[in-house]
This record gives sequence, C-alpha cells and structure tokens, in this order.
Amino acid sequence: MNTTPLDPARRRLLAGGAGALAAAGLGAAPGLARASEAAAKEAAPAAKPLPAYAAWKDADSVIVHSANTIETRRGAFGDGVITPSRELYVRNNLPPPDASILDDRDAWTVEIQGVKNPRSFTLAELKTLGVETMATVLQCSGNGRGFFPHKPSGTQWQVGAAGCVLWTGIPVRALVEQLGGVDGDLKYMTGTGGEKLPEGLDPKTLMVERSVPREAMQDAMLAWEMNNEPLSLAHGGPLRLIVPGYTGVNNVKYIKRLAFTADQSPVKIQQTSYRIAPLDAKPGPEHPSAWAMTPKSWITAPGADGEPVKAGRALVRGVAFGGMHAVKRVDVSVDGGKTWKQAALVGPDLGKYAWRQFALAVELPAGQHTLASRVEDSEGNVQVENREENARGYLNSSWRDHALQITVS
Repeated sequence: MNTTPLDPARRRLLAGGAGALAAAGLGAAPGLARASEAAAKEAAPAAKPLPAYAAWKDADSVIVHSANTIETRRGAFGDGVITPSRELYVRNNLPPPDASILDDRDAWTVEIQGVKNPRSFTLAELKTLGVETMATVLQCSGNGRGFFPHKPSGTQWQVGAAGCVLWTGIPVRALVEQLGGVDGDLKYMTGTGGEKLPEGLDPKTLMVERSVPREAMQDAMLAWEMNNEPLSLAHGGPLRLIVPGYTGVNNVKYIKRLAFTADQSPVKIQQTSYRIAPLDAKPGPEHPSAWAMTPKSWITAPGADGEPVKAGRALVRGVAFGGMHAVKRVDVSVDGGKTWKQAALVGPDLGKYAWRQFALAVELPAGQHTLASRVEDSEGNVQVENREENARGYLNSSWRDHALQITVS
C-alpha cells in the first residue's frame, strides 16, 4: 500500500492553483486559510476505523461509513485540482480481492473479446503497446444520496463520493485498433471485474460487470497508475477500466475481461441495479442506466466542516465539472440563489473530463448564509436547481441540495 507524501506533480498543481488565485486578485483573502485541525477534530464525531486495505488513507480527511464506503470530507478538497489518493473516496460493490494480486502486478491478465483478433494480455504486455495520462472526475452514482428526503437505501453520501484524479494507461481505442477493430455491429463495451465471488451463489447476482455504449471506447482507458503511483487495491489495482464522464460503477476495478457485446450484461448490477427508476417503481432494465454524469458543482469553503467563519472578507471556493463536457463558467450565490455572481476559474485546466476550481471574493456580514454554486458546461447545459427524484437516489446534481449553510460571527 502507498503511504508516500505529496508527489511532485501534486505540488506543481497546487502551485499552479495558488498562482491563478493571485492573478485573479484573490490571493490575499483570509478565506484561503484552512480551518485548524484541532477545531475540526473537536467538532467531529467518533470515527470508524479505516479498513485494512485502505489503512493508508488520511483518517482526518475522510468519513468511514463502512468497510466498503469511505467519503471525502467537504472541507478536505482543498485548493488543488487533483484529489490526493490518501483523501479519495472508496466505493466497492464487493470486498476487494486479496492483496496478493499486487505481488506481481505485471502478471495480471485481461481478456479482450468482441474484436477481430481477440486475445489475452498481461499487464506487462499492455505497457509495451501505448500509454497516455488523463484527468477525470471519478464520482459514485449515489453521490448526493443523503439529500433525498425519502432516504433511499445505500450509503447516505453528501458531496464526498467524488474526486479528480490522474490516470495512466493504454487507451482502449488504441488497443482495439491493434486487434483489428470491433468485430461487427456490437453496441456495448462491457467490463468484468476480478473480485472473488462466494461459492454456491449465482454469479449473476453478485459479479461486477457493467456495459456502456460502444462510443465510450473513444476516451476509455485501461489504467495501471493513479496520481503517478501504481494503482492501489482500494482503487482497482493492478488494472482498472476508466470510462471518462461516466459514473464510478462503470469504471470497473480489477478488470479481467473487456468485451464488445451485442447486448448489455445480463447480471444484476447491470439489469436492475444502478437504474434511474421512479419512486414508486421497482428498478429494472426498462429504466435508464446510471451512465453519463451531468454538470455539477459544490462549495468547499468557508465553513465546510463547521469551522468558525468571521464576518468580513472571505473567499468562497469550490469545484465544478461538466460530466461529459468542459466547464464554461461557474456562478456563486451567498443568499441561497436569490442573486448570483460569476466566479473565477482557477488552477490548471486538465481537460474536459476533469473538474475546475472556482473562487469568488465576497463580504459576509454576521448571520446565517446559504452558499451555492451553479456550473454551466461548454454546450450550454446548466446545473439543475432541483434533484430528479428516483428510487435509489442516483445522479443528484441539484445545486440547491448541495448548497452550504454557514453561520458567520
């Protein structure tokens, strides 16, 4: 497991973000200072311990909901574009495989099917065929579930089942080209995870296998590094399918099979789970799948984790992403959406699938304030005000739900 300190790339990104803040005339704002660790710990409830496979995470930056669900605290996102691995959320549909699969990473094999020349590759072989690095937002389909009033089953995520990370690996399109292309009119790209399944049960009820539209292949990747380090067990190592713009469940961990298929996978996690069904309906294949993400943003400071906020000048900060498209602009409100002002986009632009930091200097008088943000993507799609009600609490992008209530003294 990796417990290394902040890597050089992360330091460069932080420096870039700070420089952009200064250029925007915001660098001297007192809101840049993060709340003291002592105050945050005093306000926090007793924490659950980190599970062994993720023991290297920063316990002060995350909320442990269960052994398979770990959330990033709202105030821990900080001022850098890239979310440090030690702070990134974790969501596993099954317990991870034994850590021994990382003993010889290069021996890991993945089978490629549905192409004209199907075959298996070791990770060592994949590394000789091509390499790219890209940044994407990784977000659980249920991020924001905790805001649904009907309290759907599942982890009651707030904003922290998301992060922006760097992936390194081989583009799926390049691999498919080397195998002669897709074999016919196959409509889906299907990834199968390598988790160990309990014996005596129908594999279709448990296995992690997700299908997405074939066109997602163009930007997809088989990744073996995250944030410039070998991919950890907690995040799908030694090899993970990355599908930019799609929710986390479609980014299959421990991938053992990548296939182009005529139909969507028949397993439960594809057919009935992760479906956007009405409140009074049982989710099924007739309902839309949790695939592409929509424009979303939220405030990360000041007062994100209940730390004191002093009256006067403050810097409202946050993160924003477009899902399938680049961020065009972000507006901020300090009065619950009655009035809006355009924020500055700060820090490096790492591509359309990454998120952007934003900042707006404001004057906050003493009293109660509702801080909100609203992003618009490059295609003119604007973050929605209200959530789409659905049975399982998926894809909540409501700016009103994600607004931050603070007390200024």
